[in-house]
Amino acid sequence: MKTGEFMLDARQRTLRDANGRVFDLATHQWRVDEGTVSGRRLAAADALRWLQRDSGRPRREPVAVVGGRRAGAADLETAQALGAALAKVGLVVLCGGRGGVMRAVCEGVASEGGLSIGLLPGDTIADANDAVSVPIATGLGIARNAVIARAALCVVAVGGSHGTLSEMALALHAGKVVLALRGAPAVDGVDRLASIDAAIDAIARIALNLDRRAKVHAPGADA
Repeated sequence: MKTGEFMLDARQRTLRDANGRVFDLATHQWRVDEGTVSGRRLAAADALRWLQRDSGRPRREPVAVVGGRRAGAADLETAQALGAALAKVGLVVLCGGRGGVMRAVCEGVASEGGLSIGLLPGDTIADANDAVSVPIATGLGIARNAVIARAALCVVAVGGSHGTLSEMALALHAGKVVLALRGAPAVDGVDRLASIDAAIDAIARIALNLDRRAKVHAPGADA
């Protein structure tokens, strides 16, 4: 998304896109509006940050981050930076709650005072990493992968192997946009991105209902 593609009038709580449409905070849909265009120009990440932190009507769905429990240093660094970036724009992070990439993304979220949710496969939170904000013992085993995939606004994969691949496939089957950063399995229909900034930009398009592939529900709407 181009720098300055959005126009924000903070006093009127009005966000416009490049076509002059207004983002309806009640429905999270864009609508045609003939009003006067005023305010300051924003990049996608800044528009998302305003929506999440200052609009009063943020997206409540979490962004899922998936990846392996046995991850190399580069994948862990990427996951931690991703978690910090998601927290900075005010998004809740959903993951599997254990080690490796899951722990690293939770550490990144915690470093920026954000909220992370970990859906654990077992009946106890004893195996949760100590950085996750809200560990939830599902007792579902690997079936919890399907819950992660379906509950997320979108899914971002960092590295990983078979378990990560299953989460990516389940998310695609559920109509979710799946983004892949370094080392993630190659899957048809997945957007491979070169940087954290590119991932945040893509997530902003989804949260702002500009990615037509995403099944994004209005606040309070039935799934």
